[in-house]
Amino acid sequence: MKKDFNELITTFTSSIKTWNYFVNWEKVFSNSADLEIALNKLNYLLGKDNLKDEFNRLYGSNPDIVRALPVLLAIREKKIEIFDKTSKDLEVYNFNEIEDKPDKYFEFIEKSGLSQLFQKDGVKNLVDYAMGVEVGLDSNGRKNRGGSLMEEVVVAFLSDYCIKNSFEYLRQATSTAIKRKWGVTVKVDKSERSFDFAVYNPANKRIKLFEVNFYNGGGSKLKAVCGEFRNLFDELTVQAIDFVWITDGLGWHTTKRPLEETYNHNDYVLNLSMLEKGALDNLTW
Repeated sequence: MKKDFNELITTFTSSIKTWNYFVNWEKVFSNSADLEIALNKLNYLLGKDNLKDEFNRLYGSNPDIVRALPVLLAIREKKIEIFDKTSKDLEVYNFNEIEDKPDKYFEFIEKSGLSQLFQKDGVKNLVDYAMGVEVGLDSNGRKNRGGSLMEEVVVAFLSDYCIKNSFEYLRQATSTAIKRKWGVTVKVDKSERSFDFAVYNPANKRIKLFEVNFYNGGGSKLKAVCGEFRNLFDELTVQAIDFVWITDGLGWHTTKRPLEETYNHNDYVLNLSMLEKGALDNLTW
């Protein structure tokens, strides 16, 4: 395969976002539904003048309402530890195994600022508010979805490639899974390193291992990845196993030198544009 670093660096794409990148609505609605009953009970407290008395009354017959308090603060944890700067003590609030301590939970509402939600000029519906919080929390998962999206894009190419050549492939391939499926031994630097893909040629019983990623932004991680994948290439080469790295994203424009060093060192460093042009067909088996 003819190598041309300029082709790699000048054909990076700016985005691989699909419509399901923005919000995982299924997860948002599922999480909201799990707490909907407790949230509707808490709606009773909205606009009440004497919040503490009303909370104690509601808690007396519905202690499960406190399970919904963490999400109102955009927190996933069910056990929250708070350090008191004055007493130097650590106060633990358990929302999973509910204690019979309404005053303690109301203290959490007051000191965390949640009491402002229940004021007359606060929110009108806690179910709607919590759904908005869930959308915000889900946005934190976009980084992971970005990596998953790159895998989904690449698997479309790999699937066609394997069908055309009567190859087999495995996703999230550990050395254990590869050994179990194809009887091929892979020695790696980490006890259970998982490769994004493994492709197997039944005709000669050889495999190629793939890592894929996408970087919109720069940073030290990109340089570290280059070093890691150079070393990984060396480790696999001595085992007669090819390592293919498929990467993309404009973040690489900030880290060209380490990428070029890895590109020149490794046999296969590809991007999505190269896949579209049939680069997989040029892999040597």
